[in-house]
Amino acid sequence: MGNLSNGLENRARLLVKCPDKPGIVSVLSSFLHSHNANIIESSQFSTDPVNGTFFIRIEYHCDYLQEKAADMELEFKGIAKNYQMDYHFYYLNIRQRSAIFVSKETHCLLELLWEWQNGDLDTDIALVISNHETASPMVEALGIPFFYIPANKDIRKQVEEEQIRLMEKYKVDVLILARYMQILTPDFVNHFKNRIINIHHSFLPAFIGAGPYERAFARGVKLIGATSHYVTNDLDEGPIIEQDVERVDHRDNAAQLKKIGAKIERRVLVKAVKWHLENRIIVEGNKTIVFH
Repeated sequence: MGNLSNGLENRARLLVKCPDKPGIVSVLSSFLHSHNANIIESSQFSTDPVNGTFFIRIEYHCDYLQEKAADMELEFKGIAKNYQMDYHFYYLNIRQRSAIFVSKETHCLLELLWEWQNGDLDTDIALVISNHETASPMVEALGIPFFYIPANKDIRKQVEEEQIRLMEKYKVDVLILARYMQILTPDFVNHFKNRIINIHHSFLPAFIGAGPYERAFARGVKLIGATSHYVTNDLDEGPIIEQDVERVDHRDNAAQLKKIGAKIERRVLVKAVKWHLENRIIVEGNKTIVFH
């Protein structure tokens, strides 16, 4: 992650997941108040007020946060232990670093690059990796390192070893699969748990795997969609972050469905990536809690 000096050094976010019980919000508020922190935004959710799980995302401002952060985190460990909390502090002056993986189709990559150039994607794009050279000119024109790494099932182990080496070299926090049409091995996925965001060109769980538009056309669907999710070792079955659809009809052939679908894919992936970067997502089993 990279440090920023744009006025965000006193801003942070706290995400918490714990068994639900009375007083959690009060305890968190009192903790922040005791350090003269001001809550800017707070969102919470409980699966069940009696035996459920409680989730909360708090964004706050605290003067001299850089000097206070270590002591605040040390003090919070005691609170977390008492309430069985899984938690994470995120500091807004530390910008997450992204790697984008892409194959031949570049529409999702281009959307991400456009949002990034616009200042609407709060990340440093550290590098782009592709098993095709198609995207090289558009990436290198922006001064982003581009790595062409041919990939197939016969050399997958060597390819992923090189990719992991690059992720570590460039200190990457999140991996974005922008239509990267390769299966990832369990070793690779486990290396980046809940840090790989994929776009699938279907409204999951329908049409898992390859060729969803052709199968959707053959089935005569009236809605097509796209799904962004975290990658797990079950193909296209990881925790869903965002989905969207558009209506189609009998006049749309498979090529037209694909064209309509590409637009949906672009906006769905960008939303999912933004929410991840803004620390709006808590993964719970194979589901997500997304604080919009």
